[in-house]
Amino acid sequence: MAIIGAGPAGLLLGHLLAQAGVPFVILEAQTREHVLGRIRAGVLEQGSVDLLAQHGLDADLRERGLTHHGIYLQYEGQRHHIDFLDLVGRTVTVYGQQALVAHLLAEHDRIGSTIVFEANGVQPAGVTGPRPTVNYTHHGVTAEIECDLVVGADGYHGICRRSIPAGEIEVFERSYPFGWLGILADVPPSTDDLIYALHPHGFGMHSMRSLEVSRLYVQVAPDESIDDWSDARIWDALHERLGLEGWQLQEGPITEKSVTPMRSFVTSTLQHGRMFLAGDAGHIVPPTGAKGLNSALADVALLGQAILDHRAGDDTGLARYSDRALARQWKVQHFSQWMTEMLHVHHAVPDASARAFRYRSQVGQLDHLTGSLAARRSLAEQYTGLPFTE
Repeated sequence: MAIIGAGPAGLLLGHLLAQAGVPFVILEAQTREHVLGRIRAGVLEQGSVDLLAQHGLDADLRERGLTHHGIYLQYEGQRHHIDFLDLVGRTVTVYGQQALVAHLLAEHDRIGSTIVFEANGVQPAGVTGPRPTVNYTHHGVTAEIECDLVVGADGYHGICRRSIPAGEIEVFERSYPFGWLGILADVPPSTDDLIYALHPHGFGMHSMRSLEVSRLYVQVAPDESIDDWSDARIWDALHERLGLEGWQLQEGPITEKSVTPMRSFVTSTLQHGRMFLAGDAGHIVPPTGAKGLNSALADVALLGQAILDHRAGDDTGLARYSDRALARQWKVQHFSQWMTEMLHVHHAVPDASARAFRYRSQVGQLDHLTGSLAARRSLAEQYTGLPFTE
């Protein structure tokens, strides 16, 4: 197997194959240091935690992960707790994607996996035939891998999806008029569970990476320049949007800050011949519902088993992989879109009366959600994660 991309999807798939004795090579365009330094998602669904535990890849997660029983929804000066454990009997775990990647890489080092970093000019070929190849250059030397299947886990900007002829794939996209200015701060979290806040001046969120590091966000314009946001301005916005009588947000040194535009993206298929897409190569969600990393792991759960069945002579799983993964993904897209629309202020609406109407309707939506057992249960079911393999 040729796996293109050494992110969470590619690394986890490699472990699933290694445990079944299936040979593979992972090709990654970036350096190892770059891969380990990428700051991404930080919340694992129950199914993601279970998947890692099932394959013995949860040692670091068990040591460093923070189990959360729910989230807080805040609006109009009130904070409401949504108790996932009570509602659906499941939890989520705060565990940074950087930590997961570092652990998966360390485990690959331990078992001696072949991972080629700085693989330049990667190009899959012949994927509609019986024996695909992947060509690449490493430190000036050109190489070719002949393989049974190719897995494109190389992200939105990767080569695999872009190598599919235009007539064979359709892309569905939506850009949102929102961005997130996110920071990492060396200060213990000021909350036990994540806080999602709707405020007239924009969304605010209090998350975390550990018991010593807080992760916080404020809504900004998608084209906002980080240079316009001093540390003091960021803390002022966070105090304003997360502030609550009797509760205090603790400040600390900001070690990282960036602005991320928000968008949705899904391809019409995750398969082209003997090449299969997984993770961000095939779909992206806005971060509000904490679904990006989990969607990638869900793809791997389906694709990994389908590959093992293929090795045993049964191609049913591979034939159904794209339809099954996309069916789950569209449910995830709906949830992420719903959370995003409910919690972000629509500053781009030009008419003040229309903006006020939209904001009051969002408050009404949150009133219904926090006051309805059925609505809270639906949120808890989706946030903690839909089944990976239904």
